[in-house]
Formats: sequence, C-alpha cells, structure tokens
Amino acid sequence: MLKDEVAEYCEDCAKRKSYITQGRSLWLHQKPVSDALYRFKYHNKRCYGSVFSEKLAEKYEKKLKEWKIGLILPIPLHWKRKRKRGYNQAEILARELGKRTGIAVCTDRLLRIRNTRPLKLFDRKERMEVLQGAFAVRSSSDFPENILLIDDIYTSGSTMEHAAGILKRAGVQNVYFLTVSIGQER
Repeated sequence: MLKDEVAEYCEDCAKRKSYITQGRSLWLHQKPVSDALYRFKYHNKRCYGSVFSEKLAEKYEKKLKEWKIGLILPIPLHWKRKRKRGYNQAEILARELGKRTGIAVCTDRLLRIRNTRPLKLFDRKERMEVLQGAFAVRSSSDFPENILLIDDIYTSGSTMEHAAGILKRAGVQNVYFLTVSIGQER
C-alpha cells in the first residue's frame, strides 16, 4: 500500500522487480469492505459485483483512458474452484466494468492451469512458490499493447505478478490492474 502520495512505489513494489506497470485499488481491505467482499466471494452475493464495478468505473474511468487499455482480463479461477463456487467474482467485476467503460472483456485468454490451495493460507514468499506455473495464456491469443487485470483483493501482489509475467511473455507491453480492496501482508 502506498503510504506516501508522492512516492512512485509502495514498500512491497520498491523491494522487487515487477511485471506490473501500475495498479489501483478502491479501498483498504478492512471492515465493512472486507465483509462485503467475503459475502461477494463466498456467499453468492453476485449483485455486489455491479456495485463494486460502478465504483471502480466512477473512480478510475479517466485512468483507464490514460492507460489506453485495450482489453480487460479477470484473474481466472481454476475450473474446479469455479465449478464448486459457481462463478468467478473477478469475472463478474470485469464484465460489469467492461459494460460501464466500453472496454472489451475476455475471460478465456488468461487461464489458471493449476488448482492452487487458497492463497490466504500463505505468506508472500509461500504464495510466490504456490503460484509457480499456475497461469498460462491460450496459444492462439493475440493481445493488445495494454491489458487491465481485475481481481477482488490485492494482498501481497503474488497473483497479479504471476499473471502479469505470463502476459508479458505473451507480448503484452503494459499490464495494469484494478482491485476492489488492498490489504496488508501478514
């Protein structure tokens, strides 16, 4: 989390090389936001996605134009987890944001090919290890220069980093992200 508004990087990002060009989050991951995201993610409150996306569009639509986003990609769930949950909350956020901004959304180019254990169980270092080889892109994918990744929570940045790294290797020039909330590493 950026504590100094004039700083270029947060403490986490200043310590390491990043595949991410820039990113933003709406709120800190604390109550009542954390409770609402928990209900959205685990208790089938899919309608919350519309509210969160509306707020993302209100706050960041100008930034998305500045970044010249060509495509929105949700962070994917492994198909087993998506089948168990019934939906991917990041996909809901991406589709709703796409409707509000007019930016194309694609849900089948970035894939989660390993069914990792829930990352909330791990610290940052462990998350980075768990996510090794978790993402891939469809081999026939042709990506625009600037991509926006969408997820619900940014905690350590591990998920975004791995997804951004795969996209960069696939030829994407700039990878940006938006999330509903940002938390602190444990």
